[in-house]
Amino acid sequence: MAVQFDVAYSASVMGAGVVAGGPYYCAQGSVATATTVCSCTGTPYSCRVTAGGTGVASLIKLTDQNAANGTVDPTAGLASHRIWLLSGTADSIVPQAVMNDLQTYYRHYINTANIFYKQDLPAQHAMPTDNYGNNCDKLGSPYINNCGYDAAGELLKWIYGSLNNRTSASPAGRFIEFDQTEFLSDPTSHGMAASGYLYLPPGCDSNGGQGCRLHVVFHGCLQDAGTIGDTWLRHAGYNAWADSNRIVLLYPQAAPIYPMTNPNACWDWFNYDDPHYAQKTGHQMAAVKQMVDRLTGGAAPPPPPPPSQCYTASNRDHVLAGRAHDSLFRALANGSNQNMGFDNIFIHTTLKRTGPNFYVVGSCP
Repeated sequence: MAVQFDVAYSASVMGAGVVAGGPYYCAQGSVATATTVCSCTGTPYSCRVTAGGTGVASLIKLTDQNAANGTVDPTAGLASHRIWLLSGTADSIVPQAVMNDLQTYYRHYINTANIFYKQDLPAQHAMPTDNYGNNCDKLGSPYINNCGYDAAGELLKWIYGSLNNRTSASPAGRFIEFDQTEFLSDPTSHGMAASGYLYLPPGCDSNGGQGCRLHVVFHGCLQDAGTIGDTWLRHAGYNAWADSNRIVLLYPQAAPIYPMTNPNACWDWFNYDDPHYAQKTGHQMAAVKQMVDRLTGGAAPPPPPPPSQCYTASNRDHVLAGRAHDSLFRALANGSNQNMGFDNIFIHTTLKRTGPNFYVVGSCP
C-alpha cells in the first residue's frame, strides 16, 4: 500500500519506506497473482516467486499508461523521492526476489543514490525493531520482531534526512481516534475500519501542527487495531522519533471482510474491493489522501456526514460487514450490543449508525 500511495500521489509525497512489499500494481487485479507471484500466501505448494517473476517491464508500462491518462500523478514526480527498502533474508511470505523486483522498478524512475535497500537482516516477515517483539526469525502475530534493528528510525532518517535522536523516555504524545467514515462511507464494506488513529507529538499539539511533518504509517496484514489492539500503534517504532522530530503520524486502519474476501485485514493491493484500487480514485487510496489533505490543509474538508446512516440487511450480513457481532448464535449491534435475534440470513434488521462503530436497532426517516 505504501508503494501504491507513493506512485499514485507522487506529486505530494516525498518518499516511501517499504518493508516486505512488491512493485506497483504487482497483482494486476488478480488474487492468484498476489498470492503466488507477489507473495507466498496461497497454498504451501503454489508459490511461484522467482527472480524477475513480477514482470517489472510490464508494470512500468502500466504505470506509464496510468500516468498518461491521469489516474496516477505524472511519473516525473518520483524522480526526487527518497525510497527505503527492507527485505529479511528469512522472509518466507514476501521473499527477497519480490523486493529485488521492487528495487528494479524504482530504479527506472529514481536515481540509485536516492534508494536504500537493506537486505542482509536475518528477519522473517515482520516489522523489525531493536526493542520489542518476537524473535527475529519467528513468523507470527503481531508480526513485529526484535531484530536489534530500528527499521522505523532508519527509514524515517533516510526519507527526511538528518533527524534528532529518538526520545529514550516513553512516548509523550497522544493518540487521537478519528472517524474514518468521514472519508469513506460505510468503510467496513470496503475493507477499512470505522476508526483510524493519529499520533500527535507534544511539539505539534499546541501550535496547530505548524512546522510539523506528516508521515503515513500503513500497517501490514493482521496488524490492524481490530486484530492486535494497539500493539502496532505503540510498538512499531515510530512514536519516539515523532516526539523528538515534530512528526505527526497518521495510522489509517484497514479491516477484515469475511469470510474469504479479505479475512486478514490487508490493504487493497489485489482488487478485493475496487478495480481502481491502485489509482487515485481507488476507495481506500482516495480516503487516505483525504485524511492527508485534511491534516495538511491541502484541500477543503469534506462535508460532514449525515447525523445517522441506516442499513437494512440480514443479521448475517450485518455481522460480515462489521456492523454487528455474533454472541452465542445471536447478532448484537456493535456499540449498543442490542440483541437483533439469531445470526442468520433469514432475519433482517435495520441498524442506525449514530457514531463511530456504534449502531442501534431502529430506522431512519
